[in-house]
Amino acid sequence: MKMSRRNTSSEITPDLMLRAYAAGIFPMAESKDAESIFWVSPRERGILPLDTFHVPRSLRKIVRQKKFAVTTNTAFKETVEKCSQPTHKRQDTWINPSIKRCVNELHTRGFAHSIECWKDKKLVGGLYGITLGAAFFGESMFSHHTNTSKVAMVYLITYLKLGGYLLLDTQFVTDHLKNFGVIEIPSNDYMSLLEQALKYQAIFPPNFTEIEWKSTLNSVLYC
Repeated sequence: MKMSRRNTSSEITPDLMLRAYAAGIFPMAESKDAESIFWVSPRERGILPLDTFHVPRSLRKIVRQKKFAVTTNTAFKETVEKCSQPTHKRQDTWINPSIKRCVNELHTRGFAHSIECWKDKKLVGGLYGITLGAAFFGESMFSHHTNTSKVAMVYLITYLKLGGYLLLDTQFVTDHLKNFGVIEIPSNDYMSLLEQALKYQAIFPPNFTEIEWKSTLNSVLYC
């Protein structure tokens, strides 16, 4: 993906991050141990249209069988830490100490959230992101057990629909995300969607009844 890379900086604050996201810009680091960050503005942006989210048949079965316990905002810091760690598929990550510090503070202020998957009381998968208005900016995910990040994604979409969200920004497009229906759009189109989403206030996690949850989950699983 082509992207515009802004100046490198060692200074980053939670308020600066929020202003950047509202302007279509987000921070990254060269590595998890880097002291500085740089600002990114992709020329083409990855988004996941909430109404066309696709769940593979095999994943539907896993969600239905409730093979994993799923929670929200119960292990945010640990989720971010696990997302920042290298795996056999990625030798390094873009989440450095400055970014972790900022997103953890944003979490305490209600602007960042996590979804966690548990197996035998162990955290085995999850994701986290930042929220502004009716936009959710997906930051990173991890999976230490087959399909856990995918299950977390299903729950995220369900929460976003229940909470009145209009935009799910995935930043980039990967083969993994393509399986769910992520598409790439020009920066100008993205900014129009973002501007519209920032006019409203969604809720995460949303309040819902069991009937509302089941109905929305079904719409997600069989979209």
